[in-house]
Amino acid sequence: MINSSVLPLAAADVDRVVSAAVDALTGALDEDWTRPAAGLDWSCWETIEHTADDLFAYAGQIAPKRPALTGHVPFAWQRKRPDGPAATIFGDPAYGQAGLLQVLDASGALLTAMVATADPATRGHHIFGVSDPDGFAAMGVVEVAVHTHDVAGALDLLWSPPTDACERALRRLFPQAPHDTDPWDTLLWATGRGELPGHPRLAEWRWYGEPR
Repeated sequence: MINSSVLPLAAADVDRVVSAAVDALTGALDEDWTRPAAGLDWSCWETIEHTADDLFAYAGQIAPKRPALTGHVPFAWQRKRPDGPAATIFGDPAYGQAGLLQVLDASGALLTAMVATADPATRGHHIFGVSDPDGFAAMGVVEVAVHTHDVAGALDLLWSPPTDACERALRRLFPQAPHDTDPWDTLLWATGRGELPGHPRLAEWRWYGEPR
């Protein structure tokens, strides 16, 4: 088990958010994860597979000794159905929801370890900007936080990620977001998932991964 207290801050944020998500989702192991996640065309199962795949991919982008700056590490990927998420990492249905959460946990640990050990000068490709280990950590935090929100909404679960991790991810990836509002509410707004008083709801959104 990873001890978050001895990790660099960005890596600890990934570890804490993934652990919180696994704990929350464990409360719905007997629910139907084939139902659509809230606000998405993907099922709850597919959404968690996508999240685990993102964590794995982000770890992969900063893992090579000569990271690619113009494209993704060429892991093979596929779609299980035409409208499903493209991914490299999938959960084995034979192991059920509990097994899928192990896949999420393991992928989170891979990103945590890479962020903790990579040279801060490392750069890796992302479509939203060539980024550094801290940037990929923030991306992992956002993916886990908002997609757990999507699944929790479909499965009637309570979900609230660590506020400080959300705040750091916002400041790292969403420089246009207000800094005087609740970090979790603001992250939901910044990813097109919620309302924020005094700010129009976003129909389109992106983050900015470049180091600042």
